[in-house]
Amino acid sequence: MNFSEKLAALDIVLPAVATPAAAYVMHSRIGNTVFLSGHIAKKDGKPWVGQFGRNIGTEEGKLAARGVAIDLIATLQAACDGDLNRVRRIVKLMSLVNSTPDFTEQHLVTNGASELFGEVFGEQGKHARSAFGVAQIPMGACVEIELIAEIE
Repeated sequence: MNFSEKLAALDIVLPAVATPAAAYVMHSRIGNTVFLSGHIAKKDGKPWVGQFGRNIGTEEGKLAARGVAIDLIATLQAACDGDLNRVRRIVKLMSLVNSTPDFTEQHLVTNGASELFGEVFGEQGKHARSAFGVAQIPMGACVEIELIAEIE
């Protein structure tokens, strides 16, 4: 089963690739390595606003991170000229979790994205990862994730 078929089996329809919100591009490639800019969590097409430890919980955050992963896959597909089967490996995720100083489950929130990459890409979806708690994310979003991948 190819990666597009796996997405269909999971009932995931990729959205249109987001447009940059400032002076940057959504992806940049050097050789076989593609770097995807940070994507923020969205709910109903708008920034998913919230701060962990104050007004959003870990389980809801996992859903937000999963949604970010879907957006990242759409951008990755664009970076692969529409062919996700060119993905050789998801190399690394960096997750920023908008959280209060006493919230310590950033890693669990980020699992929402990591688990989806595993479901879609299997062994090729296993990646290195960082998950940080931060005081704020652009537009008040609850999660922002960036990705590095190896492609053909």
